[in-house]
Amino acid sequence: MWELYHIKRSSVADLSASPGLMDYQARLEKLDKTGALSPSSSLVDLRATARLKENRRHSSPDHFDHDFLQRALEKARAALQGPKPPKPFVPTLDQLRLSRQAKDEEIEERLRPKRKPLPRSLPQKRTPRGVIAKCCREQVSDVDIVRLKPSQWLNDEIINFYGRMILSRAEASKENPAPNGKTNGQKKPLNAYYFSTFFWSKLKGQGYEKGRLAKWTKDFDLFSKDVILIPVNHNNAHWTAAAINFRKKRIESYDSMNMDRTQVFKLLRQYIDAEHRNKKKKPFDFTGWVDYTLPSTPQQENGFDCGVFTCQFLEAVSRGEEDFPFTQANMPYLRRKMVWEIAHVKLKDEP
Repeated sequence: MWELYHIKRSSVADLSASPGLMDYQARLEKLDKTGALSPSSSLVDLRATARLKENRRHSSPDHFDHDFLQRALEKARAALQGPKPPKPFVPTLDQLRLSRQAKDEEIEERLRPKRKPLPRSLPQKRTPRGVIAKCCREQVSDVDIVRLKPSQWLNDEIINFYGRMILSRAEASKENPAPNGKTNGQKKPLNAYYFSTFFWSKLKGQGYEKGRLAKWTKDFDLFSKDVILIPVNHNNAHWTAAAINFRKKRIESYDSMNMDRTQVFKLLRQYIDAEHRNKKKKPFDFTGWVDYTLPSTPQQENGFDCGVFTCQFLEAVSRGEEDFPFTQANMPYLRRKMVWEIAHVKLKDEP
């Protein structure tokens, strides 16, 4: 090898000194035969190793674990026969569009937040639940008080509570009489008594005896009162006010629909006579008594304000008024006034 190196070097350095190409080829053949050009045994043939690895796909152990292979096969079969895994969720185009739209709106809201509009009205004060007012035995709940909203028909609880306040005022007036017979410009309350809405239903449906109406006056003398106030319900369709006025010897009826009152006058006359016979033991003397209706009675212009008219009729009659200073136009105010009076369990002295 060293000799060949010197030959190549000398041929490159000085080609004219070379013994020639033929002499050079002869020398190379001589070295090949002697094994001078064969590779060293310590060198590794990388190409041969690579080819060996290509032909060898996997290692083969000297022995196989057949039990392990059997268990692996059984697990593979069980996995194939078992339930298939759920399909991956792939959103539709509409879902992707909506999702992107929502993200865009969220980004827009963060960049340019919208101003909330101002409310159109103040929040309404919540009405307490359950009973909100009591007056002796009468009481009004949150369910009843909503009847005083516009376009609502009043029920027995509202009318009886209002009548009880009229009675309480009359009793208080007897103990504390007002000077000059007036209170804040209004007439002094009369010595009045109020019968609840159930009085008329018993009188009409059962009569004096079966309805046991004698017990209604066991604690006072009916004939010593100035006036007896009676709310009248006509077949659960209409409210009117009636009164037995002992001061003026009148059986009065006030109807905001101006309907026929013949039955009202007839039944109240029968009641007065039966009560007089029961308590005084003799018939009642109707000499000078008249059936009275006020020609200028205010009239309602709808189908739901009759209860409010009735309460206002009874309140005015309890003070001895001969005329009523209200009309249909005043009903919204009078409803609100009644709410205030019920909440304070007190009738307002001024209109």
